[in-house]
Amino acid sequence: IRDTARVARSSVTSVLTSQGIGQASLMYTSVIRATVQSWNHSYPIRFTLRTMSALARDNNMIFRQLFDRESCTYTYLLADANTKDAVLIDPVIELAERDAKTVKELGLNLKYVMNTHVHADHITGSGLLKKLVSGATADVLVEHGDTVTFGNQKLEVRCTPGHTNGCVTYVSHDQKFAFTGDALLIRGCGRTDFQEGSPETLYNSVHSQILSLPHEFMLYPAHDYKGQTVTTIAEEKKYNPRLTKNKEEFVDIMNNLGLAFPKKIDVSLPANKVCGLHNLPEDLAAKFDAK
Repeated sequence: IRDTARVARSSVTSVLTSQGIGQASLMYTSVIRATVQSWNHSYPIRFTLRTMSALARDNNMIFRQLFDRESCTYTYLLADANTKDAVLIDPVIELAERDAKTVKELGLNLKYVMNTHVHADHITGSGLLKKLVSGATADVLVEHGDTVTFGNQKLEVRCTPGHTNGCVTYVSHDQKFAFTGDALLIRGCGRTDFQEGSPETLYNSVHSQILSLPHEFMLYPAHDYKGQTVTTIAEEKKYNPRLTKNKEEFVDIMNNLGLAFPKKIDVSLPANKVCGLHNLPEDLAAKFDAK
């Protein structure tokens, strides 16, 4: 399966991405440009909202870490505190209304919705958010070295394939943090046994594109299953039980994990390859069509 990740912006533009790490592939990183309207919804008890603005390096950044209990997925809301322009990273479809409500309550202008990769354990909320906000237009592709700008804040796009062949990491050099998707988890990493994953590629990606950042950089993953919320470059270089190994040992570990496939892979992949716009399960399709 060709893993692709999509970003929605105001121009109808598609770019074939080069991974920049010895591998070329399409990547879709979903980004929506929008102006938030009003919503009035109730939400199931499947989410937690963590307020973590203090973790931003200065007062110019608004930061929220949101959590989906079912898939243990972290969604990140970032905004420029002065212009109110915002981005949302890795939304979950069942909680898209929660995310939109949070954006509205904070008085933000949701400029982009971004995915770190094509997820296999949940359906992205990118498609539904296009219906919940005004001004959403066509998806465009990003490539290694691109910059996503919102207000005076910037995120550098770094291709980090290996978990899937279309993974990206978003790096804020000003705030000294990065959003690593499933490439690097807290004391772990994403699996490499499907979606054109490769342990060799993941090892190279993480060491060259993530662990090469300064030691004080904070790292925010797309998932955590033990209640941890953040780590640092220094911690992972010292304590990560997989990535502190040499490459040969790492490959052997990854090739012998023996993990079951994600429960929702059969419904998640078809939907996520089209940004959650189509191929939805019947219950979610009905909810989507009603918006």
